[in-house]
Amino acid sequence: QVQLVESGGGSAQPGGSLRLSCAASGFSFSNYAMSWVRQAPGKGLEWVSGIYSNGGNTYYADSVKGRFTISRDNAKNTLYLHMNSLKPEDTGLYYCAKAIFRVMAADVFAFLNSYDNWGQGTQVTVSL
Repeated sequence: QVQLVESGGGSAQPGGSLRLSCAASGFSFSNYAMSWVRQAPGKGLEWVSGIYSNGGNTYYADSVKGRFTISRDNAKNTLYLHMNSLKPEDTGLYYCAKAIFRVMAADVFAFLNSYDNWGQGTQVTVSL
């Protein structure tokens, strides 16, 4: 049974930093691409960042490029999202998602249908 458990969310001031983690179990973590997806209050799901199964390629939404860094530790079955220079518009529920494939074309990462398992999410709130 696939399980994805996010942690590390919380409150931060604008310009601050947070690190999210996603502990994976129930599947061969190193064989699948992964992504982070978020949902702002009252809005739909927004893809944030994705990474190849071996961590070799990473991709970012324009809204977070240069501020967020995705990484993974396949030995620990854990996905990370380092978030710097946080803005109020980064507020939302952050989900990690398991991709259907090991690797994907860059534009395919942003398609929510590319994922077959999701965590419960961790809340990030950025405010003064």
